[in-house]
Amino acid sequence: MTESIKKYKFRDGLHLEFEIIDLAQVLKDKKDLMTVSHRAQFYLILWIEKGEGTHYVDFNPIKIEDNTLIFIPSNSVNIYDKEGLYEGKAIIFTDSFFCKNKEDVRFLHASLLYNDLYHIAKMKVSPQASYLRVFFNAMETEFLRNPDNSQFPILHNMLHIFLLQAEREIREQGFEELKPSVHLDNLMLFKEKLELNFRKERSVNKYASELGMSDKQLHKACTSVLDKTPKQIIDERLILEAKRLLVHSKQAIKEIAYELGYDEPTNFIKYFRKHTESTPLEFRSRF
Repeated sequence: MTESIKKYKFRDGLHLEFEIIDLAQVLKDKKDLMTVSHRAQFYLILWIEKGEGTHYVDFNPIKIEDNTLIFIPSNSVNIYDKEGLYEGKAIIFTDSFFCKNKEDVRFLHASLLYNDLYHIAKMKVSPQASYLRVFFNAMETEFLRNPDNSQFPILHNMLHIFLLQAEREIREQGFEELKPSVHLDNLMLFKEKLELNFRKERSVNKYASELGMSDKQLHKACTSVLDKTPKQIIDERLILEAKRLLVHSKQAIKEIAYELGYDEPTNFIKYFRKHTESTPLEFRSRF
């Protein structure tokens, strides 16, 4: 099989799946790895103190600017700007680090900082943003000390508070979030299930049944919150993955079709063309 999208796992050898790195140094040392498309299998918080250029996350261009925080979800396809300037720090962490119980899972996956119902979260921070800077510096100090039994709960709690404070700040900057409702809860459950199964399951009825809902309830949840049907949401997720593989991997069209659950590549080609008005090969050639 030809090469798929490069996957970068969390670095081996650390006591915890949590790290704070110097962005400029990492890009200097690993520029060839960072400036090609890759799927980062961890969450990122980029604190850009001084920057310029364009960072790409799943085809979305993000302007790199001084004094900004950027929150990048796990498993997104990233491309760092070869000519860009990234001066600052980054927090890297995994689900395994943050999600020690169901409440943590719910918080992280529903957070407006990492929720795929929104665009990539980006916010301005003043160089002296006291409460965010204090916790960032405290996390870095704790991370750099010799590990002991208290380090995990301290870092976990600090990160949780940092994310809560960042949510507060981004709201104050005018971020518009969806209002809590039973429909939003049901939509989030559907999207979580979809993320695990979209390669092999595309039946709205099957998803509704597995979630203990009727087709009508699932349809109401999706259309009320996003003005999209469940089928449209399934199609969008599958097409996004197809685009990722077409642009960021060297896999043949038939290999991509098989990976996305199609027994016949011709059926995948027809499906892709229906939703993008181009064939997979035409889409790949444009990029």
